[in-house]
Amino acid sequence: MKMKTIALWMAGVAAFLSLPSASACTGITLTTSGNARVVARTIEWGGTNLNSQYVIVPRGYQQQSWLSDGTTDGMKFTSRYGYVGLAVNQKEFVAEGLNEKGLSAGLFYFPGYGKYPASSVAEKSVTIADLQLVSWILGECETVDEVKEAVSKVKVTTIDPRASTVHWRFTDKSNRQIVLEYIDGQAVFYDNPLGVLTNSPDLKWQLTNLNNYVNLYPGSAAVQQFDALELRSFGVGSGFLGLPGDITPPSRFVRAAFYQATAPRYDTTEEAVLEGFQILRNFDIPIGAEFDKGTKPADIPSATQWTAAADMQELKLYYSTMYNSAIRCFDLKTINFTKVKYRAEPLDKVTRQPIQTITVK
Repeated sequence: MKMKTIALWMAGVAAFLSLPSASACTGITLTTSGNARVVARTIEWGGTNLNSQYVIVPRGYQQQSWLSDGTTDGMKFTSRYGYVGLAVNQKEFVAEGLNEKGLSAGLFYFPGYGKYPASSVAEKSVTIADLQLVSWILGECETVDEVKEAVSKVKVTTIDPRASTVHWRFTDKSNRQIVLEYIDGQAVFYDNPLGVLTNSPDLKWQLTNLNNYVNLYPGSAAVQQFDALELRSFGVGSGFLGLPGDITPPSRFVRAAFYQATAPRYDTTEEAVLEGFQILRNFDIPIGAEFDKGTKPADIPSATQWTAAADMQELKLYYSTMYNSAIRCFDLKTINFTKVKYRAEPLDKVTRQPIQTITVK
């Protein structure tokens, strides 16, 4: 890659990861009546179109990590397992995916709190870019315990020092879910029994903050008598009065936690997937909401560029986009990851929401 191209590319990556409009991902986890889990999430970026792609990665596919100097001289890695991923900005940067063993992995932005370990040129053979960690893990691991072991052997770095850090969510077929955050240069793993994740601050803080909303409950508030005056709810849902509705990460975490906790438990994972998309529509961010007054938003219809869900039991990865709300699905059981060729394709071939006209005769 020519140096001018590298400089322009790195500037784009830094802008993508450093602006506040990048940090608005929301993740939830839904459980069926049979205790199977589905993970779902949104990804936001109000700056430009991410030109997201899906990638089909076969077993034996070789990759090499980018480094902060703009070269691809980092760690080399080969996929033991095939996977399907949803990539942003470049096909190498998988933000969400599912492998053939039922391991789900995704990255979420983590600005202002994370700090990666220091790395040196001597360690470049074990150094991997944060935006490529999902790709490596999906190709390498089957369980969250294997994820922990694998991460202990590498150095994670950012592609550009100006860029935000990220944190990650991993879920396996046993329903265990962990979150990885780098705090003061150290890898910290949290078990995440709740299954909700947004952005900054760290997961431990977000879980503690839920105690501020102990007064919330589903349904409607009971009638209250104020002397001769009777107070009644204006409508249903008054038990959630005080639920934060803004788009900051702490508020989205609280809202996601309560919507998830009160969701029905369906019998099938497909029903849980559909419920996940329904819940996450509440987190779609209109393109103008992230910009200061008088600032012209990007020429895209939504800051929420896509929503995805992974069914670890049935090995299915679903997505919808800002250009097409129809839910599309990859069934990994139908893909022969030994024979399939590597493929990267746009999430949308037509960048416009289809409208069906109903003809009445």
